[in-house]
Amino acid sequence: MNKTIAVIGASTGIGKALVLEAAKNEQFKVIAFARKTDLMEKSFQGLKNVSCHYLDLENINTEKFSSCLKLAGPIDFLVNNAGYLVNKSFHEMDKNDLIKSYQVNIIGIMEITQLSLPHLNNNFSHIVNISSMGGFQGSAKFPGLTAYSSSKAAICSFTEVFAEEYKQSNIKMNCLCLGAVQTQMLEEAFPGFIAEVSPKDMATYIFDFVCKQGKFLNGKIIPVSLSTP
Repeated sequence: MNKTIAVIGASTGIGKALVLEAAKNEQFKVIAFARKTDLMEKSFQGLKNVSCHYLDLENINTEKFSSCLKLAGPIDFLVNNAGYLVNKSFHEMDKNDLIKSYQVNIIGIMEITQLSLPHLNNNFSHIVNISSMGGFQGSAKFPGLTAYSSSKAAICSFTEVFAEEYKQSNIKMNCLCLGAVQTQMLEEAFPGFIAEVSPKDMATYIFDFVCKQGKFLNGKIIPVSLSTP
């Protein structure tokens, strides 16, 4: 049975690896969204079941995004993977650091989810938000990540509220709080630290979760971590 998955934040790291993982299954149509379309086109060149589209979460072209989903739909799976990290001491952060962090990490994700609703598969669809252990309540926290961790915590709360509001529908939403994965974002936050988990390994886990667990889970905040960092 053919399925369609949309991946937000697909140009690098886990998002890129997730697109490559999904594309292995020829029954999947993969819709990849990111600002860096040149990177996506290079990474996914030759993959006939992948299409690449420009998306800037700071300035969403709502008409273009909706049109992409309408043409590709119905959407079975939506993965909100995009993220922005600024590593600054709290007293050094300015308003723009906070605004960009919240716009990319939570406000933009909520906007994208709203726009996606009319194009989701009414029979069943699963939305998975990618958060961080930095946003998971009770986890270890690190200096310099105030904007990142607090905005990633917000996506956890959004997941719980959305699941409650739509619990009578066939739309399910869950949230994965990822620990250390060897991405560029991790390297910027923790220079010199080497994670045990590669983007490919994490993408394999996420893809399996996206495809299978929506039938059993809704509104869950799930830590996926070997280390933090």
